[in-house]
Amino acid sequence: MIPENIVDLVKGATHVVLATHVHPDGDALGSLLGFADVLESQGKQVFRYLDASVSHLYDFLPTAHLANTDLDAAMHFAEQAKKAGNSVVAVALDCGDAERLGDSKDQLLSISPFIVIDHHRGHRHFGDYVWLESDCSSTGEMVYELALAIGATVSGDAAFCLYVAIVTDTGSFRYESTSPRTLRIAADLVEAGVGPDEVAQRVYDNYTLARLRLMEMVLSTLAVHADGKIALISVNEDMFEQSGAGSDDVEGFINYPRSLTSVQVAAFIKETRKGVVSVSLRAKGKVDVARIAAEFGGGGHKNAAGFRFSDKSVADVQTLVLDALNRAIT
Repeated sequence: MIPENIVDLVKGATHVVLATHVHPDGDALGSLLGFADVLESQGKQVFRYLDASVSHLYDFLPTAHLANTDLDAAMHFAEQAKKAGNSVVAVALDCGDAERLGDSKDQLLSISPFIVIDHHRGHRHFGDYVWLESDCSSTGEMVYELALAIGATVSGDAAFCLYVAIVTDTGSFRYESTSPRTLRIAADLVEAGVGPDEVAQRVYDNYTLARLRLMEMVLSTLAVHADGKIALISVNEDMFEQSGAGSDDVEGFINYPRSLTSVQVAAFIKETRKGVVSVSLRAKGKVDVARIAAEFGGGGHKNAAGFRFSDKSVADVQTLVLDALNRAIT
């Protein structure tokens, strides 16, 4: 249930600063851009702040060009609105930890009131007001509910963005988090004009040759353990250089080892620059990867989670991860 004070704050705001986590995925971007369109339809002024430019994987989102990476401009937007006597709120979407706001964290959190809307298990509290729904499929689903709560109609670009948010975070409705309500909301968005075929083409047929070359290298690292119950893949900095791909291009690679019939849990170990290694976990069945991620300071959901190291090699991380996964499946 949406906290009433959050509904009231959003309804009463005239100016809204929206933000999300660094390296935003489809749910983060779709939720932010979709919510911005909803708010503007209600006559509010909105600043769409992102830590970096929209990835080429999601630049098809209809209002992606309106996202702004200028933090000073975001702060000026909020400060000038307050000076003029307007009601200003900041909203962080799909962000389970203040650190995930990146280098902009301290400045963004200085905007008050600061609202957090998130669905990650292991959420670390921050902000003035928090709406957390860990059983929800996606932040996009939550934004849709909030849009209705403030009396808005979700259509056009907003509907498209929120559908992308939901589709990408549910693995095209394959994950356990997909509920009857998720599917009803998706149906509402289709009735509002979203074409599932267009979304599928934009999301899944939107790859570069460099990405496919990188995929070939990554899949060559595939290793299975524990009688096929665990699968690992990895990527290092040299692979990015050799393929010409960027760090965004690895999105979705984890689904290949996860798709093996015998696999209960898969891990993707990624070195994007020397000394910085992130790990994505995906599970099927009873394995709770959010708990595994929490052991290493990360978080997520039962079937999808992640964490990061800033002082270990890929080999060291692989050893740690394999040990944790072996313990989880026994």
